[in-house]
Amino acid sequence: MFGKEGTPERKAAEDRANAFFTGQIIEEARKKANMTQAELAEKIGTNKSYISRVETGKTEPKVSTFYRIASALGLNVELTPAM
Repeated sequence: MFGKEGTPERKAAEDRANAFFTGQIIEEARKKANMTQAELAEKIGTNKSYISRVETGKTEPKVSTFYRIASALGLNVELTPAM
C-alpha cells in the first residue's frame, strides 16, 4: 500500500484498490455469463460507458447498483463475518 496507515494518502490508495478489485470481480462474472457490457448495462438500466468505468475501477457502484449488477449476472451477494 501507499502512505502511512491512517493518512489520507493511504485511504485514497485503499479506495482505488477496492474500486479496481470490485471492477475485476464484475468483469469476470460478466464474461462468465457470456454477456457484453452493453447487455449488462441494458439489464440494469444504465449505459455501456458506466459499466466500463466500473470494470476498470474508475468508479464504484452504489450498493443498490452493485446488487442490481449481481442480480443481472445471476449472482447472490452474501455478507459473512470477518475472520
